[in-house]
Formats: sequence, structure tokens, C-alpha cells
Amino acid sequence: MNSSNRLLMRALRREVVERPPVWLMRQAGRYLPEYRATRQQAGGFMEMIREPKYAAEVTLQPIRRYGMDAAILFSDILVPLEAMGMALKFDEHGPSLPEPLRTREAIDGLRLVDPGETMGFVGEALRLTRAGLPEETALLGFCGAPFTLAAYAVEGGGTKQFSFVRKLMYRDFESFSALMDKLADQVVAHLRYQVACGADAVVVFDTWAGTLTRLDYLRYAAPWTRRVLRDLAGVAPRIVFAGDSEHYLDDVFEFGAEAVALDHRTPIGKAFERARGRCALQGNLDPAVLFASPAEVLRRTHALLDEVGGRPGHVLNLGHGVFKDTDPECVGAFVQAAKERAS
Repeated sequence: MNSSNRLLMRALRREVVERPPVWLMRQAGRYLPEYRATRQQAGGFMEMIREPKYAAEVTLQPIRRYGMDAAILFSDILVPLEAMGMALKFDEHGPSLPEPLRTREAIDGLRLVDPGETMGFVGEALRLTRAGLPEETALLGFCGAPFTLAAYAVEGGGTKQFSFVRKLMYRDFESFSALMDKLADQVVAHLRYQVACGADAVVVFDTWAGTLTRLDYLRYAAPWTRRVLRDLAGVAPRIVFAGDSEHYLDDVFEFGAEAVALDHRTPIGKAFERARGRCALQGNLDPAVLFASPAEVLRRTHALLDEVGGRPGHVLNLGHGVFKDTDPECVGAFVQAAKERAS
């Protein structure tokens, strides 16, 4: 099958399709017993990412179980930061970067790298995954957007206040801009590499952009997200995820991406009206709904699809990633709802 004929790819072009394609953010994850078994075998989270056979295996696991219309590579948005020279650690509390970038000297020391030389395990995992996927299933690459990567790099990990990155962008815009320029260039290189290794489309995750006001978003995040998307135009279809985006969503619709992934706080029917046919939309069931019974998940997913109303250019997904303590049967019910819409 020509990759452009896969269901997801046709939906991203806003063609009329037989049913909405479906996949889930974090569909390869801790809620699956087979994932937990593979993680134990590999020895840890980063060991799975760095060993292509394990990364491909966990990427394929939800496809075997549920038959989603897309597989998204099992990796992490912080992998490029490690390749650029930052120390990266994972523990039970999540990721940490023990030597954060808080001076111009540290920012200048961050190096641009060739993904094929420093992140070859990503390319090999993509090739192994493509070989194991059904022909009709699309393969997605991904990366963090520059602002989200900058937030992690300057803060040294997850945070609620983002005080260090805010101080940098408010007090030393020149250094902040230098950091964002480097990150944008690395993101583009990383995504181009993933496409060259088999990704049909790419997702740019701007998870932390929603912590900014609209004015700050337009000054401190949007220019570099636009740049990434512009530099990838014609390379592969682009999906941009904008977290907590209600206050700047109309700006994201102007970016030119093939699709905008919505968080679960935005009513999807209203979002289609605001998008005015400029892009496809992805989403956006609240991932917490998957804590309900399978029957209720099925009902709520059909209600969301009713709100979409069969408009072309819809990719069914959650408004964020699958929670680790989600019942696998409820993920099955979510996927089933999309397949029940087949015409």
C-alpha cells in the first residue's frame, strides 16, 4: 500500500473517509501488562528507548492488541537534549536534567548534532517497527516543541512554576532566543531523520506552552514552533499538540500544520468552527473518562464523535496521554467506538 493511502494520512488531508482513524497518545505504556514485562526484561525505561528491539516491541504491542490506525514510536521528547550534551536521568518521579541550562555559557555549550550519529537507535527502532506493522497502519515520529524542551532544559525537570525559564526569557531574551534557535534547529533535524527512517507523519508536542499567557506565547514560544513547522513543510504531514490551548488556539490554527491536536478542555465541535477548514483536528476525549466502565467509555466516545458530526479531517484521540492505571479494556472500548463508525 502506498503510505499516502493509509486511513490516517487521508484524514490528515481532510478527505472523506470511511471512519475516523484512531490512535492514543502514550498508547505504548504502563497500562499494558506486556509493556511492563518488556520493561522488566530490558532493565528500565531508558534501556527500552536505547535498545531498538525493545522500543519497536513496545511500539507494536498496542497495535497487536487493539489495531489502532497509527503507531507512535516509543521514545521520549527529552532524548534530543541528551544527544546535545545534557545529562538525563529517569526515576520513579519522572525525568530530570541534573545540570540545567541557566547561564549563557551553558547554553552556548549545547551542541547541535547529527541525529543519525547520536540517535541512531531511534532510526533503527523506526525501521524495525515499520517492518512489523500491518501495511495499513501509519507510523508516527515525534519531538517536543522548542519551548517545551527549553522549559525542561532550564528548569532541570518538570515543575509547576517554571520560574527559571521565565526569568531567562524575561530578563535575558538574547540568551533565551539563542537557546530556542538551537532547539528549533535540532527538532527539525530530528524529525527529518525520523521521516527518512520510515515515519509517515510527525507530531510536535508543545506540552508546556499552555502555561504562558497568549501574549507571552506569541513572543516566547510561537515564533519557534512556526519555524519548525515551516521547515518541515513538504517533508511529512505535521500534527502539533498544543497543551492547555484554549486561550491561544486560534493562533495555532494559523501555523499551517496539517492537523492540530486538541486537549480535552476544548469542545471539539466549537474547535471545528474556529478552525474553518484550515487543518484537520485530533482529539479529544478526556483521558480520565477511561477510568469509567468500558460501556461508559464507548458511550462517551460515540458522543464525542456525534459532536464531530462526520466532518472530514478528524482523528480520534485523547486530549492527553493514557494514564498508567487505565484499564486496558477501556482503551479497547475507545478504539472500538471508532471502528463502529465504519460506513
